[in-house]
Amino acid sequence: MLYNIFVMIRNPRERTGERERMLNVIVTPRALRGKGKKIFRKVQSRLCESGTPHRFLYTERKGDATECARRLTEEGEREICVMGGDGAINDVLNGLTCVEECTLGVIPAGTGNDFAASARIPRGEKALELILGGEAKPTDYILFDDGRRALNIAGLGIDVDILRRCERMKRFRAKTKYFISLLVSLAKYRGCKIRVEVDGERREHTALIAAVCNGSRLGGGIPLCPPAGISDGLLDLVVVDCPKRSKIPGALVKLMRGKVLALPFTRHVLCTRAEICPDDVRFAQYDGEIYEADRLGATVVPGGLKIFRG
Repeated sequence: MLYNIFVMIRNPRERTGERERMLNVIVTPRALRGKGKKIFRKVQSRLCESGTPHRFLYTERKGDATECARRLTEEGEREICVMGGDGAINDVLNGLTCVEECTLGVIPAGTGNDFAASARIPRGEKALELILGGEAKPTDYILFDDGRRALNIAGLGIDVDILRRCERMKRFRAKTKYFISLLVSLAKYRGCKIRVEVDGERREHTALIAAVCNGSRLGGGIPLCPPAGISDGLLDLVVVDCPKRSKIPGALVKLMRGKVLALPFTRHVLCTRAEICPDDVRFAQYDGEIYEADRLGATVVPGGLKIFRG
């Protein structure tokens, strides 16, 4: 089953032919575990208290949120909320069949919540107040040549290598997985040979990290591109060339401190379109979700989606 639906409606949905607001809240499995479970209960209580017509749609596996958002928008729904992390937001974004007509509400309940930080969306149930009483604001997103979309950061490099190692580890908690994967990647990563095209200029790199940024951080708070803005109508292209192996730990320390753009082997370009082409099929991450990619042809869509945010 794709999703289960729980409906709570205090008021009739139709009033003399006028359609009343309905909040469709897509809930990921992570949002029902640990601290997320407490957030969910508070959100549920607040929605009932406010008398807001709503329904929760529970996903079970990767891809469910995309299909759920697709079905909702095909049925005419235009206000979609998601309770989860960056991956869940990305799934929902890629399911919207009419992005320019939709508004998106985000209730952060993931491990990283990097886009929510850039969008100044408070964690947990406080985000619901933005959705209930705030105004959705035009927000940029990234559109790729293959039709995929991203809201935060997409790219390839050592960060993807670390994420893939984390995915293969089953026994440890998230932070422990990341730390172990980081150590292994530091010992084994050899860089990624890529060709980058931007503003009519083509360059070749052996990259430690190459990414197009709408948001400023990734990986649960790592400030890859602090100047990036989600409503400036621009992409931030960041390419960090792979230094000598002895200098990689220092480069990662700079990255963790938000100073990677100051490194002499970092290239930072503001643009509206960029292409990152690896020498062969690689794995790339789109808002933390990993897929195979033979190239990333990215274009910014200025103000293309309205989001309830700070």
